[in-house]
Amino acid sequence: MSDLPRKAVTRTAKLAALPLGFAGRATWGLGKRIVGESAEIVGRELQQRTADQLFKVLGELKGGAMKLGQALSVFESALPEEIAGPYRAALTKLQEAAPPMPTSTVHSVLEERLGEDWRDLFLEFEDKPAAAASIGQVHRAVWHDGREVAVKVQYPGAGEALLSDLNQLSRFARLLGPLIPGMDIKPLIAELRDRVSEELDYDLEAQAQQVHAEEFADDPDVVVPAVVHQCDQVLVTEWIDGIPLSEVIADGTEEQRDWAGQLLARFLFSGPARTGLLHADPHPGNFRLLPGAPDSEDIWRLGVLDFGTVDRLPGGLPTPIGYSLRMALDGDADGVYALLRDEGFVKESIELDPDSVLDYLLPIIEPARVDEFTFTRSWMRSQATRIADPRSPAYQLGKKLNLPPAYLLIHRVTLSTIGVLCQLGATVRLREELEGWLPGFVPEEALEELEEGESAAEA
Repeated sequence: MSDLPRKAVTRTAKLAALPLGFAGRATWGLGKRIVGESAEIVGRELQQRTADQLFKVLGELKGGAMKLGQALSVFESALPEEIAGPYRAALTKLQEAAPPMPTSTVHSVLEERLGEDWRDLFLEFEDKPAAAASIGQVHRAVWHDGREVAVKVQYPGAGEALLSDLNQLSRFARLLGPLIPGMDIKPLIAELRDRVSEELDYDLEAQAQQVHAEEFADDPDVVVPAVVHQCDQVLVTEWIDGIPLSEVIADGTEEQRDWAGQLLARFLFSGPARTGLLHADPHPGNFRLLPGAPDSEDIWRLGVLDFGTVDRLPGGLPTPIGYSLRMALDGDADGVYALLRDEGFVKESIELDPDSVLDYLLPIIEPARVDEFTFTRSWMRSQATRIADPRSPAYQLGKKLNLPPAYLLIHRVTLSTIGVLCQLGATVRLREELEGWLPGFVPEEALEELEEGESAAEA
């Protein structure tokens, strides 16, 4: 793979090969069983071949194809364990690497955007990319003032490729559905397509990243690289080292997993409250685990990258989320149901039993019921199975619920973050983060008592 395929017919043909390939391999597997081979062995081989092709096509094409692969990768923990392995290995590759574009193309973009003397801006510039992602790749360099920087260069034709891919993928989204039980792929693709313009706009990305960098500049838990320079198709930010979250998932210690999970939850809920923005691309490739102090092995910080997709929440996360979650934990079925109707989660033409709605919600919000919760793949699978099984009451009720547009991205980010926590197998004090950062979760009278106590202590 030498460059981003830009001809629509080329990309369409490659993507169209995915469902055809799935069908062909199923026929091949049937043939192998007819001649007497073990169904279990054939099944494993079939899944491995499917996973390999999925990575090969989505990774090669970058663009919207890889963007979908990255979005799906955080939900692999919902897969039945017997098939999770092949998909896990294939999809997690999409979080950290993709075939790079040629050096000559990189130099052409830099010359066009930074000027013919672009090399004078750098003391050093590594031609080999440090990372290659869905719409751009990152090169490590040293800025002219001596700072180590990450130079993000957008692929030529990335916008056209993103739209073309996502339009094509939406046509056979139904065939991709079995990859992630309980998840409707089509709305995910539609949402990714709606955000194409933001994803491509490095000016918007630079603004969002700088807001976070300034807010978290002295934070003991979260590190956001500052923006150094930005122009069309090129974004230069400070460089941060650290352990990619995908490596923590694969080989991290229990302590590293727990730290990463706690800090990820803290960033998810504190970010909107502190910046008015929600980082909306929470796949492991966008996070690093950094030592909290020189040579520290027992304190860690979370490095956060890639602010190309954000949700703008000037008042932080919507207060009704906190209200409804608290009422659900208190067992107030009527209160939860009334609020869900007011917010549009239950349409006016639909009538549901409030107790049934509460029964539907309680297993999902289990992590918030206790002081400490261990997120596991088995827990994630149990939730996916409960919601995806047509014989389940939860499935029947879920079909009658509605997701208002204002909550769409928040919903996906929350589910994606939970998916990553389950991949980590992290033990997290989630309730602590909700109490600290989620508007409406703590009753107003409790907040007043807390504030009075703090004032008395200061006096």
